[in-house]
Amino acid sequence: MPPSPVVPIASSDRPRERLLASGARALSDAELLALVLGTGQRGRGALELARDLLERFGGLPGLFAAPRAELLAAPGIGPARWGALQAGLELARRSVAADLRRRDALASPEAVGRFVAMSLQHSPQEVFAVLFLDTRNRLLAAEELFRGTLSQTVVYPREVARRALERNAAAVILAHNHPSGLPEPSQADRLLTDALVRALRCLDIPVLDHLIVAGGRHYSFAEHGLL
Repeated sequence: MPPSPVVPIASSDRPRERLLASGARALSDAELLALVLGTGQRGRGALELARDLLERFGGLPGLFAAPRAELLAAPGIGPARWGALQAGLELARRSVAADLRRRDALASPEAVGRFVAMSLQHSPQEVFAVLFLDTRNRLLAAEELFRGTLSQTVVYPREVARRALERNAAAVILAHNHPSGLPEPSQADRLLTDALVRALRCLDIPVLDHLIVAGGRHYSFAEHGLL
């Protein structure tokens, strides 16, 4: 029996051609990941490999949140591809940060949410960060000040106040992640926010918002009238 003919993939089904024809937003997560990976491995193309990885890690959030050793152990991922994934994520984060340095953060809450999500939501442990703003609410710096366990982080208002003064911040936005996947604030989150608002108010530094990111979503204290 003669071998089955090889059916070529239509150019419209190839991620690179689709990207050139329709733009990056038209591509699926698997197609974008395939472009970052570049090539597949023996017996699997880049697109098939990308789909397998997304299924294995539960989508993009799980893929980027996976520990380095676990990701490197996945079939088809080596140091070069792991580095490419990390570089892509960091380039996107820096792009949003540069945008926030040019304009009023309060006028672009979606950009603030994207920046915080890209910075924190992939961490397997709780991370507390502060965005320090100038008098025009433009980003001066963003710092991770405290790291904790899977469920909690110890935050010291005195340290937050000290860093705000050192940065000569006119205002701040607080942020942390919930590795549990639920962005809604706990009672401890509310009490911490109140304590930080009081501590910074003494320095005439307003807290403009507190964002909690988890599961691809974010919760804004300001939008819910909690500040």
